[in-house]
Amino acid sequence: MLHRTLGKTGWSVSTIGLGAWGIGGQWGHIEHSTAMETIQAAFGAGINFFDTADAYGEPPGLSEERIGEALHQVRDRIFIATKVGNFARRSGHALSYETPLHVELCCDASLHRLRTDYIDLYQCHIADLKQPDIFLEAFHTLFEKGKIRAFGISTNSVEVAQAFNRGGKCAAVQLDYSYLNRSPEKELLPYCQANNIGTIIRGPLAQGIAAGKFTHDTVFTDSVRKSWNEGAGHEKFLQRLEIVEQLRFLDRADRNMAQAALQFVISHPAVTTAIPGAKSPQQALANAAAGATPLGDEEMEQVRSIAQSS
Repeated sequence: MLHRTLGKTGWSVSTIGLGAWGIGGQWGHIEHSTAMETIQAAFGAGINFFDTADAYGEPPGLSEERIGEALHQVRDRIFIATKVGNFARRSGHALSYETPLHVELCCDASLHRLRTDYIDLYQCHIADLKQPDIFLEAFHTLFEKGKIRAFGISTNSVEVAQAFNRGGKCAAVQLDYSYLNRSPEKELLPYCQANNIGTIIRGPLAQGIAAGKFTHDTVFTDSVRKSWNEGAGHEKFLQRLEIVEQLRFLDRADRNMAQAALQFVISHPAVTTAIPGAKSPQQALANAAAGATPLGDEEMEQVRSIAQSS
């Protein structure tokens, strides 16, 4: 497993982390025992960066609970990143976050679920945040109290990232990036690289499409992707599927399509770590194996040529 420094934190994190959205069951039911085995398999394979959020899970918070249960005995050997800003939004009862106390309250709840007394990276989960003052004030207070070690934001907007990086204090930006979504290459990734901001790549498999296992007839039943079954969502799905089919040459005996997609992402010089999800120990092990090497130059050029309009 390759390791890279997460921006100005100085932390050496695995180039492949574990995104724990699916661990909480929002992408389809996952047995508790399987969730525990998956998280522990990721750690055993060299993954030391685990990303979750207080809003992840059925019910919300279950993802954090499972991360806490699976990893509390190795807490000093891992980095935990979680997010605040969307708790209870799915039920129509989201907090207003009009006071720093809302953020601090959510942090205390996350600490309890994660079975820890500090969060390594605490991230704002509101991607289109217009005014960062409330979150920045809360994060400063939480840092001073020792409840968080660093903070960041999850967004694909360079303007939002710039506003959040007031005083150069933003440690990391979590963003959606894959060979099916190369838009961050234009501004956001260069901005992060120029300002020593670590990058955490969500969606490196484009919510599973880049793994090459879907077909035109695939019907999605999970709450996240069911909008892909018809209308504009279905049309976009089919367009992306066409690109994946043109990249079948990436699939070979020693590497599958998902691993190649991860290697494409970690090949970008501004990328610190990619956080694919996993719902089984086998998936976690396969994802971790992709972190041993980036994609070769020739293959990178081929992918860029085919996926240039994504």
